Amino acid sequence: MNNRNTTPQPRENSLGIFLRDRRMRLDPASLGLPVGRRRTPGLRREEVAQRANISPTWYTWLEQGRGGAPSADVLERIAAGLMLTEPERQHLHILAFGHPPEARYRAPENIITPRLQRVLDAVPASPAMIRSATWDVLAWNRAATALLMDYSQLPPDRRNILRIMFSDSRMKAAQEDWLRVARFVVGAFRADAVRAGAGAEIERLVAELSDMSPEFAMMWRDNEVLGGGEGTKRIHHPELGPLELEFSSFWVEGRSDLTMMVYTPATSEVARRIDAFLERDSG
Repeated sequence: MNNRNTTPQPRENSLGIFLRDRRMRLDPASLGLPVGRRRTPGLRREEVAQRANISPTWYTWLEQGRGGAPSADVLERIAAGLMLTEPERQHLHILAFGHPPEARYRAPENIITPRLQRVLDAVPASPAMIRSATWDVLAWNRAATALLMDYSQLPPDRRNILRIMFSDSRMKAAQEDWLRVARFVVGAFRADAVRAGAGAEIERLVAELSDMSPEFAMMWRDNEVLGGGEGTKRIHHPELGPLELEFSSFWVEGRSDLTMMVYTPATSEVARRIDAFLERDSG
C-alpha cells in the first residue's frame, strides 16, 4: 500500500507575492502619504487600493491569493498605483493571466537611446536600422546610408518604408522584383502594426497611401498577413550592382512597437565587395 501523503499542496501565490514585494518597495513620503508608525516598509494595502480605486478588502484578498481573477482594467489600475515599470507591468499580466498585456502603441518620440544607436553602429559592414510599428525609420547606421538609402536627406515624417516603397522611383528601380517586395512589405506591415496596437495610426497611414498609390490600395484590400522576421533582399546598387542581403529582425526589449533590422551579405563575395566599397566611401 502506498502510504505517501497525496493531499494536493496549495500552489505558490506568485501574483500576491509580486504585488506585496512591489508595494513594500514604495516610499510613502515620496507619494505624499503620512509616514507615522508602520510595522513594515512601503505602502499599506489600503493605500494601494486607494491609488488603484478598488476595494481595500478585494486588494487584500488578491495579495492573499483568494480574490479571484482580476480584470485587465483592474490590473492596469493596480500597476499604475504601484508605479510599475513596463517590464514589471508585463510580468504582472503574465502572472495573472498567463500572457502579456494587450499591446499599447506609443508614438515614437525620443526613444532611440544612445545605447541603441551604438548597437547599430557596432555592425559597420551591415546595414541596420530601427523602425516603428508603423514602419517609420527612426535610426540607422552608416552602412544603411551607403547601401540602402540616406534617410537623413528626408524629413522625419517622410522616413516611412511604405511611403518610400510606393512613391520613390529610386526604390522601385533598386528592387529586383518590386511587385513581390511591395506585397511582402504590405503583408508584414499589417502584422506588425496590429500586433503593436497601432489601430488609429494604421487607418491614417493606409488612407494616405491608398490615395497616393493604386498599387498599395489593391495590395491592402488583399488582406495578406506575412511574417517579416527574416528573408533575403536582392537590390541593385548604383555603384556596386546586384547585391544579395539576408535580413533578420529583432524586437527591442520592452518595446513591442520597435523592431531592429540587420542586413548581412548573403555570400562572401558580396561581403568583400561591400567591405571594399565602405572602406573607399569612408576615405
